[in-house]
Amino acid sequence: MTEPVWLVVGLGNPGPSYAGNRHNIGFMVADLLAGRVGGRWKAHKGRADLVEGRLAGARVLLAKPKCFMNLSGGPAASLRDFFKVPVERIVAVHDELDIPYGTIRLKSGGGDNGHNGLRSLTASLGSRDYLRVRVGIGRPPGRQDPADFVLKDFSAAERKDLGFHVDRAADAVEALLSGPLEAAQNTFHVDR
Repeated sequence: MTEPVWLVVGLGNPGPSYAGNRHNIGFMVADLLAGRVGGRWKAHKGRADLVEGRLAGARVLLAKPKCFMNLSGGPAASLRDFFKVPVERIVAVHDELDIPYGTIRLKSGGGDNGHNGLRSLTASLGSRDYLRVRVGIGRPPGRQDPADFVLKDFSAAERKDLGFHVDRAADAVEALLSGPLEAAQNTFHVDR
Protein backbone atom coordinates (compact mmCIF):
# COMPACT_ATOMS: atom_id res chain seq x y z
CA MET A 1 0.00 0.00 0.00
CA THR A 2 1.40 3.37 -1.02
CA GLU A 3 1.63 6.06 1.64
CA PRO A 4 -0.95 8.81 1.03
CA VAL A 5 0.49 12.00 -0.38
CA TRP A 6 -0.31 15.70 0.10
CA LEU A 7 -0.21 18.23 -2.74
CA VAL A 8 0.70 21.78 -1.66
CA VAL A 9 0.18 24.31 -4.45
CA GLY A 10 1.76 27.73 -4.04
CA LEU A 11 -0.07 30.28 -6.17
CA GLY A 12 1.80 32.98 -8.03
CA ASN A 13 2.95 34.18 -11.44
CA PRO A 14 6.13 32.80 -13.02
CA GLY A 15 9.18 34.85 -13.92
CA PRO A 16 11.49 37.33 -12.21
CA SER A 17 9.35 40.39 -12.92
CA TYR A 18 6.60 38.99 -10.64
CA ALA A 19 8.82 37.44 -7.95
CA GLY A 20 8.35 40.16 -5.31
CA ASN A 21 4.65 40.83 -5.99
CA ARG A 22 2.04 40.50 -3.26
CA HIS A 23 0.24 38.02 -5.54
CA ASN A 24 3.31 35.74 -5.35
CA ILE A 25 3.33 35.04 -1.63
CA GLY A 26 2.18 31.48 -2.39
CA PHE A 27 5.37 30.94 -4.41
CA MET A 28 7.44 32.46 -1.58
CA VAL A 29 5.95 30.00 0.93
CA ALA A 30 6.46 27.08 -1.49
CA ASP A 31 10.12 28.08 -1.94
CA LEU A 32 10.63 28.16 1.82
CA LEU A 33 8.98 24.74 2.20
CA ALA A 34 11.21 23.36 -0.59
CA GLY A 35 14.19 24.55 1.45
CA ARG A 36 12.84 22.78 4.54
CA VAL A 37 12.47 19.56 2.52
CA GLY A 38 15.98 20.02 1.14
CA GLY A 39 14.65 19.55 -2.39
CA ARG A 40 15.26 21.31 -5.67
CA TRP A 41 12.53 22.37 -8.07
CA LYS A 42 12.21 20.07 -11.07
CA ALA A 43 9.98 20.54 -14.09
CA HIS A 44 7.05 18.10 -14.19
CA LYS A 45 5.12 17.23 -17.34
CA GLY A 46 2.02 18.57 -15.55
CA ARG A 47 3.17 22.17 -16.33
CA ALA A 48 4.47 22.82 -12.83
CA ASP A 49 7.75 22.87 -10.96
CA LEU A 50 7.72 20.17 -8.32
CA VAL A 51 9.62 19.16 -5.18
CA GLU A 52 8.90 15.80 -3.56
CA GLY A 53 9.83 15.10 0.04
CA ARG A 54 8.65 14.89 3.62
CA LEU A 55 7.25 17.60 5.86
CA ALA A 56 5.77 17.15 9.33
CA GLY A 57 6.19 13.39 8.92
CA ALA A 58 4.06 13.29 5.77
CA ARG A 59 4.85 12.58 2.12
CA VAL A 60 4.38 15.86 0.26
CA LEU A 61 4.49 17.27 -3.25
CA LEU A 62 5.20 21.00 -3.42
CA ALA A 63 4.09 22.62 -6.66
CA LYS A 64 4.44 25.96 -8.40
CA PRO A 65 2.37 26.10 -11.61
CA LYS A 66 4.40 27.34 -14.61
CA CYS A 67 1.57 29.48 -15.95
CA PHE A 68 -0.13 32.67 -14.93
CA MET A 69 -2.25 32.71 -11.78
CA ASN A 70 -5.59 32.63 -13.60
CA LEU A 71 -4.62 29.31 -15.29
CA SER A 72 -3.04 27.58 -12.27
CA GLY A 73 -5.89 25.09 -11.82
CA GLY A 74 -4.89 23.09 -14.90
CA PRO A 75 -1.43 22.16 -13.62
CA ALA A 76 -2.84 21.45 -10.13
CA ALA A 77 -5.48 19.10 -11.57
CA SER A 78 -2.84 17.42 -13.74
CA LEU A 79 -0.67 16.74 -10.66
CA ARG A 80 -3.72 15.56 -8.69
CA ASP A 81 -4.54 13.04 -11.42
CA PHE A 82 -0.94 11.89 -11.94
CA PHE A 83 -0.28 11.30 -8.22
CA LYS A 84 -3.89 10.32 -7.35
CA VAL A 85 -4.26 12.94 -4.61
CA PRO A 86 -7.77 13.25 -3.09
CA VAL A 87 -9.08 16.83 -2.96
CA GLU A 88 -9.08 16.89 0.87
CA ARG A 89 -5.27 16.41 0.74
CA ILE A 90 -4.69 19.44 -1.53
CA VAL A 91 -3.51 22.68 0.10
CA ALA A 92 -3.53 26.00 -1.79
CA VAL A 93 -1.28 28.76 -0.41
CA HIS A 94 -2.35 32.20 -1.61
CA ASP A 95 -2.53 35.93 -0.97
CA GLU A 96 -5.73 37.31 0.58
CA LEU A 97 -6.84 40.95 0.21
CA ASP A 98 -9.58 40.80 2.84
CA ILE A 99 -7.39 40.04 5.84
CA PRO A 100 -4.73 42.36 7.30
CA TYR A 101 -1.12 42.14 6.13
CA GLY A 102 0.71 39.27 7.80
CA THR A 103 -2.41 37.57 9.19
CA ILE A 104 -2.69 33.83 8.48
CA ARG A 105 -6.08 32.16 8.12
CA LEU A 106 -6.74 28.49 7.38
CA LYS A 107 -9.91 26.99 5.99
CA SER A 108 -11.39 24.20 3.96
CA GLY A 109 -13.60 25.01 1.01
CA GLY A 110 -15.38 28.26 0.33
CA GLY A 111 -15.64 30.67 -2.55
CA ASP A 112 -12.89 32.34 -4.54
CA ASN A 113 -13.64 35.89 -3.30
CA GLY A 114 -12.53 37.33 -6.64
CA HIS A 115 -9.15 35.52 -6.54
CA ASN A 116 -8.43 34.28 -10.07
CA GLY A 117 -6.04 31.56 -8.88
CA LEU A 118 -8.68 30.08 -6.57
CA ARG A 119 -11.34 30.39 -9.29
CA SER A 120 -9.09 28.41 -11.65
CA LEU A 121 -8.29 25.79 -8.99
CA THR A 122 -11.95 25.26 -8.10
CA ALA A 123 -12.99 24.98 -11.76
CA SER A 124 -10.16 22.57 -12.69
CA LEU A 125 -10.42 20.41 -9.56
CA GLY A 126 -14.21 20.30 -9.83
CA SER A 127 -14.45 21.00 -6.11
CA ARG A 128 -14.10 23.79 -3.56
CA ASP A 129 -13.21 21.34 -0.79
CA TYR A 130 -9.44 21.78 -0.78
CA LEU A 131 -7.58 23.35 2.14
CA ARG A 132 -6.39 26.95 1.98
CA VAL A 133 -3.60 28.81 3.72
CA ARG A 134 -4.64 32.44 3.28
CA VAL A 135 -1.83 34.95 3.78
CA GLY A 136 -3.12 38.47 4.39
CA ILE A 137 -1.81 41.25 2.18
CA GLY A 138 -4.38 43.87 3.25
CA ARG A 139 -6.48 46.17 1.11
CA PRO A 140 -5.04 48.62 -1.41
CA PRO A 141 -4.63 52.20 -0.21
CA GLY A 142 -7.09 54.84 -1.32
CA ARG A 143 -8.75 54.08 -4.62
CA GLN A 144 -6.00 51.86 -6.03
CA ASP A 145 -7.42 49.02 -8.12
CA PRO A 146 -7.02 45.69 -6.27
CA ALA A 147 -5.82 44.04 -9.51
CA ASP A 148 -3.01 46.62 -9.70
CA PHE A 149 -2.24 46.35 -5.96
CA VAL A 150 -1.65 42.57 -5.99
CA LEU A 151 0.78 42.90 -8.91
CA LYS A 152 2.98 45.41 -7.06
CA ASP A 153 5.92 44.41 -4.88
CA PHE A 154 5.57 44.54 -1.12
CA SER A 155 6.40 47.98 0.28
CA ALA A 156 9.70 48.62 2.06
CA ALA A 157 7.87 48.63 5.41
CA GLU A 158 6.15 45.31 4.59
CA ARG A 159 9.40 43.71 3.43
CA LYS A 160 10.93 44.28 6.88
CA ASP A 161 8.88 41.45 8.35
CA LEU A 162 7.82 39.61 5.18
CA GLY A 163 10.25 36.77 5.93
CA PHE A 164 8.61 36.25 9.32
CA HIS A 165 5.12 36.04 7.75
CA VAL A 166 6.28 33.66 5.01
CA ASP A 167 7.86 31.48 7.70
CA ARG A 168 4.62 31.45 9.73
CA ALA A 169 2.61 30.54 6.62
CA ALA A 170 5.01 27.64 5.98
CA ASP A 171 4.53 26.55 9.60
CA ALA A 172 0.75 26.68 9.01
CA VAL A 173 1.11 24.35 6.01
CA GLU A 174 3.07 21.90 8.17
CA ALA A 175 0.37 22.12 10.86
CA LEU A 176 -2.26 21.14 8.28
CA LEU A 177 -0.15 18.16 7.17
CA SER A 178 0.30 16.87 10.71
CA GLY A 179 -3.10 17.29 12.31
CA PRO A 180 -6.72 18.28 11.95
CA LEU A 181 -7.70 21.65 10.50
CA GLU A 182 -9.23 22.79 13.80
CA ALA A 183 -5.96 22.28 15.70
CA ALA A 184 -4.05 24.27 13.10
CA GLN A 185 -6.67 27.03 13.20
CA ASN A 186 -6.38 27.20 17.00
CA THR A 187 -2.63 27.75 16.63
CA PHE A 188 -2.67 30.32 13.81
CA HIS A 189 -5.94 32.21 14.27
CA VAL A 190 -4.61 34.36 17.06
CA ASP A 191 -4.60 38.10 16.70
CA ARG A 192 -1.23 39.68 17.30
